[in-house]
Amino acid sequence: MPASYATPGVYVEEVDKGSKPIEAAGASMAAFVGITAEASTKTLDPDTGERIPLKSVLNKATLVTNWTQFQNIFGGFTSGAYLPDAVYGYFNNGGGAAYITSIQALDELGDKATAASAVIPAATGKAKSITVTAKVTGAGGNDLSVTIKTEGDTFSMTVGDETKAGLTLKKGDGFAGDVEFSALALTDVGSAMPADGTYALAGGGTPIPSAADFIGDVVKRTGLAGLEALDDVRLVLCPDLMMGYDGSDTFKEKIKAVQTAIIADCERLKYRFAVLDTPSGLNAQEAKEWRMYVNFDTSYAAMYYPWVEVADLSDSPQQTRFMPPSGHVVGIYNRVDAQVGFHKAPANEVVAGALELELNLTKGEQGTLNPIGINCIRSFPGRGIRVWGARTLSSNGSWRYINVRRLFIVVGASLDTGMQWVVFEPNDHTLWAKVRRDANAFLSTIWLSGALFGTSKDEAFYVKCDEELNPTEIRDLGQLIIEIGMCPVKPAEFVIFRISQWAGPNAE
Repeated sequence: MPASYATPGVYVEEVDKGSKPIEAAGASMAAFVGITAEASTKTLDPDTGERIPLKSVLNKATLVTNWTQFQNIFGGFTSGAYLPDAVYGYFNNGGGAAYITSIQALDELGDKATAASAVIPAATGKAKSITVTAKVTGAGGNDLSVTIKTEGDTFSMTVGDETKAGLTLKKGDGFAGDVEFSALALTDVGSAMPADGTYALAGGGTPIPSAADFIGDVVKRTGLAGLEALDDVRLVLCPDLMMGYDGSDTFKEKIKAVQTAIIADCERLKYRFAVLDTPSGLNAQEAKEWRMYVNFDTSYAAMYYPWVEVADLSDSPQQTRFMPPSGHVVGIYNRVDAQVGFHKAPANEVVAGALELELNLTKGEQGTLNPIGINCIRSFPGRGIRVWGARTLSSNGSWRYINVRRLFIVVGASLDTGMQWVVFEPNDHTLWAKVRRDANAFLSTIWLSGALFGTSKDEAFYVKCDEELNPTEIRDLGQLIIEIGMCPVKPAEFVIFRISQWAGPNAE
């Protein structure tokens, strides 16, 4: 209703009759779920100047914008997890801001971590054996070994660079239980001479999270489920799902269960995309069998193979390690989004930080994997290691390519946010015209960015909102239906030159 005027004069009123621009939603925000060295914000101790834990962020999605910020909150590299390396690879390949959910912090496990050990049998069958255990808990003890060499009535024990000779199992006479090694403790001493040989320690490590730990709980905002409250997440990955993979059927079921949950969330929430890893140690045939085993059929996920070799920055001196490629790949998604746009397929791009591949695939091997939706990473002489696939896991040809699904994710999320003003407006021809105007203006910017195919707007997209779509019975239900059609640009996956002999223009 117009204002009531009683005094003569000039009155200026603001009238909302212009268009309401729709801003394109972000396409690149990634969310990592896995294991970190630490999980707390820090503060400086005023007396010592040391960084001390201030507030735990365990199982809380925390925004980080660079590697330094990640280190300050979650610690650095650790041999017990893949997530730190994945985040480093993400930023190294052009990744921007990302959410990190640490479902397990290694420094908070305490006595839950196990120590590696080895049993040294006695030289005589019935005598009691010796059990040796690493002094430190965790996987580091698995690198230790003990060498026993008998010399008459005594024996020597070697652990790494340390050797103790002249040992016996007689109390007060060089008793083995009193021997100190920097990395080893004797927890159970035998009653007879030990048998010669070298014995590797094993069994050290940290508790591996279960499928339920990864999936989490939406009410408690934990794990993958906790990401539901974050509307700006577009890419989801879980590299630590492969930690401790032993090839067993139980572990395979765990991976399948968690990846199924990730895909289900992406499909239900509509505006996010899953980047999945394959297990380690697979050849091309086994990778194909894995694809048949998980049997996903979705346009909301892509799968990458094989693993990449990177510098193991948690070790000194520096070594290398193989890790799932998802973190590096999502960084490439961000790089392509920034340099070209989300409409370009994130492929034919160098994987920065990758030193080698777990398996160098042949063209023929990729020919068996590409059609079933496994995106291969390949090494090309003189061109480096590159992502060489851009397919989703969908059997529907219309949704074959990653960039097509991501285009619809961005457009859908943008319209969802930008058209909220329409709710509860009078559902008449005036509203329909406003909706068409705003949607056309937004899709024009998408077309101008190169995301839609066509030399004109009419060839690239259409927007329909009229009485045909919104008859009386629809309006009586309180509904307003708008139909949008888009012609997405698809990648030139197969480039074919047809070469033939030509006699020339003067040939008869």
